[in-house]
Amino acid sequence: MKEQKATNVTWHEHKVTREEREQLLKQKGVILWFTGLSGCGKSTVANEVATKLHKMGRLTYVLDGDNIRHGLNKDLGFSPEDRDENIRRISEVACLFADSGVIAITAFISPYRKLRNFCRELAGKGNFIEIYTKASLETCEKRDPKGLYKKAREGIIKNLTGIDAPYEEPENPELVVDTDKYNVEESADIVIKKLKEGEYI
Repeated sequence: MKEQKATNVTWHEHKVTREEREQLLKQKGVILWFTGLSGCGKSTVANEVATKLHKMGRLTYVLDGDNIRHGLNKDLGFSPEDRDENIRRISEVACLFADSGVIAITAFISPYRKLRNFCRELAGKGNFIEIYTKASLETCEKRDPKGLYKKAREGIIKNLTGIDAPYEEPENPELVVDTDKYNVEESADIVIKKLKEGEYI
C-alpha cells in the first residue's frame, strides 16, 4: 500500500476530547469491521445492527462498500492497488467516526489481512472489532444478490473475490458470525451482545 506524505501541515489538538464526546453520547466510539465474501450477509447484518442500536438510543453510521464507491471512492477501480487505496481511505474515515464517539460500522469484502490489520492498528487497542461474516462459497453463490458470481462463472467479470481472486480469512477475529447457521436478526444480536460485553454500550 503506497502512502503519500502531506507537507506543510500541522496537527491541531481538539479542545473537546474523545472521552467527553463519548460521555455526551453515553457510548464508546468503536469500529465494527464486517468482512467476508460477497453475498455472505455483511451489509444486511451491519444494517440490522445499526437499526437495533438506533432503537436503543445509540448513534451509529454504516459505511458500506458500494455506497462509498458512489462518492468518496468513485475514482477507484478494482485493481489490487485501487482495492488497497479503497480500504486505506475507509480506514481513515472509520477512525474519524470512532474518534467522534460514533459506532462506525463498515461492510467491505476487504479480502486481505494486511489491510484489515492496517485499520486495526490505526484505530488503536480496543477500538476495532473484526467481525468475520462467514458463509460458504456455495451459500454465497446461491444468494448472489448482485449477480456477480454468475457473471464471474460466465467469464464476464474478472478478479471476483472467492472465484479468481483470493480471500484471506481472518485468523483471530473478535467475532465470527456464521450466516449459514444464523438468520439476520440472530446475527445482529450476537454483535450487540459483544458490544455489551465490551461495555461499548
